[in-house]
Amino acid sequence: MSDAILTTHNLAIGYKTSPKTFHNIASNISVSLQPGELVCLLGPNGVGKSTLLRTLSGMLPPLKGEVRLLGDDVYKLPPQELAKRLSLVLTEQVDVGMLSAYTLVTLGRYPHTDWWGKLTKQDQAIATWAIEAVGAAHLAQRNLSELSDGERQKIMIARALAQSSIAMLLDEPTAFLDLPRRVEIMQLLRQLVRDTKGAILLSTHDLNLALRLADQVWLLASNGNLYVGAPEDLVLSGAFADTFRSEGVEFNISSGEFSLQRVDRGKIHLVGQGLEAIWTTRALQRIGFHVTQHTTSSNIFVEVISEPSSVFWRTTNGKAVFIYHSLYELVKSLDVLIKS
Repeated sequence: MSDAILTTHNLAIGYKTSPKTFHNIASNISVSLQPGELVCLLGPNGVGKSTLLRTLSGMLPPLKGEVRLLGDDVYKLPPQELAKRLSLVLTEQVDVGMLSAYTLVTLGRYPHTDWWGKLTKQDQAIATWAIEAVGAAHLAQRNLSELSDGERQKIMIARALAQSSIAMLLDEPTAFLDLPRRVEIMQLLRQLVRDTKGAILLSTHDLNLALRLADQVWLLASNGNLYVGAPEDLVLSGAFADTFRSEGVEFNISSGEFSLQRVDRGKIHLVGQGLEAIWTTRALQRIGFHVTQHTTSSNIFVEVISEPSSVFWRTTNGKAVFIYHSLYELVKSLDVLIKS
């Protein structure tokens, strides 16, 4: 599309294995980043996601093809001009000494300053806006060494945002963060791309979050194929299931969730409703059972009994009846039963 921010044509990525030989990771990559879109780059470990990001940013030369940013060849743009158009946040933590969070964010303004690197009032205002945009105003005067991983990642995103670039590339921005912080960062990036009308491409292993938040997914498979489309397109095409099946992960096309492959322990008939029944189902599925609320050939029945002041579980195995007062007790009992 003519309004694309970043485009590739017949791109091949890889790296040198010796002065005269190269290892090709993926070829024939022709994709684009559109204004206002959050794009997630997914794929198994070691498949080449970081190599692709570094090639798109101009850090690595392509083996073949081209990358264009606002119509210009990325590899021919002067470094300062490239920094005005594209910002990059890598996974590796950089040692910044005793810099404050605010000072680090102002470094994002240097592509726009004069030869002396003097910050204007406008530069300072943009740096302040960037910190506020990521919800980190309370961190501005603290040293980077004092911040948690999640707080530090917010500041690194603010620094990239302060560059006022039209495209932002992030390599595993939620790596090493706990689940609440991962959700927070992903939601923040989604809101930023909507507000700035730029484009954000990020690599991530948070598959479920990517399915829920990405406008588009680039799915890099182990065979070098890059599948592109809305998350739902790649689900319906079978690309998700095919790409991650060999990684020990199963994709449930009905629920849209990934789960670990487990030994099939047969069927259990579940009687009950409400939240207790939902989480009982999850507990039984976790240890390998197929749970159904319809009559099956299984001789194991589990009934969830909810009373005003308590919940308990009654199981029937043949003619024997057992009562359990926690899912932990129920699961351990069934685990022992199946193994015996």
